[in-house]
Amino acid sequence: MDNDLDQALGAVGPRLRALRKQRETTLADLSAVTGISVSTLSRLESGTRRPTLELLLPLARAHGVTLDELVDAPPTGDPRIHLRPVTHHGMTMLPLTRRAGGIQAYKLVIEADSSQGAPDPKTHEGYEWLYVLNGRLRLILGEQDMVLSAGEAAEFDTRVPHWFGAVGAEAVEFLSLFGRQGERAHLRARPASRKPG
Repeated sequence: MDNDLDQALGAVGPRLRALRKQRETTLADLSAVTGISVSTLSRLESGTRRPTLELLLPLARAHGVTLDELVDAPPTGDPRIHLRPVTHHGMTMLPLTRRAGGIQAYKLVIEADSSQGAPDPKTHEGYEWLYVLNGRLRLILGEQDMVLSAGEAAEFDTRVPHWFGAVGAEAVEFLSLFGRQGERAHLRARPASRKPG
């Protein structure tokens, strides 16, 4: 049993490196997103540092994969998708996609009384599309500060400093489509019908 565990953990490093290369992300970019030092990330990828849950959780989130995919857990034969929400500083993120690469989908909930503190806009590679399901979402995007209500959407290049939080006394729920290489979400709308003149 210990041998199986050692093999699974030993395979994590090459898998982490492959995911990062596939997304054309540098160790510095990944460090900025996860808060894990560049040297620790490098040692994880080379296999000289043993992976821990505290390191694997933010890496799985950053790569848009499940922990099972990172450690190559054997399939259980259960067809249900076991979505595992991650909660951090009043924000709950529920991944809706399980494949690596391409556009990733998430449902996010930010509590009204979240401990996010003052807005602290961040940047990273990619492109994001947001759609508000319930509540009101404050979006700071560069110099713009706006509030989106249920039914409203926004899309932006994530290299522009951005931050979002709940507005008012209720939580905000929204969907996010995120593409690491700048894939855009395209919406198709029917052309407006012309009135006979």
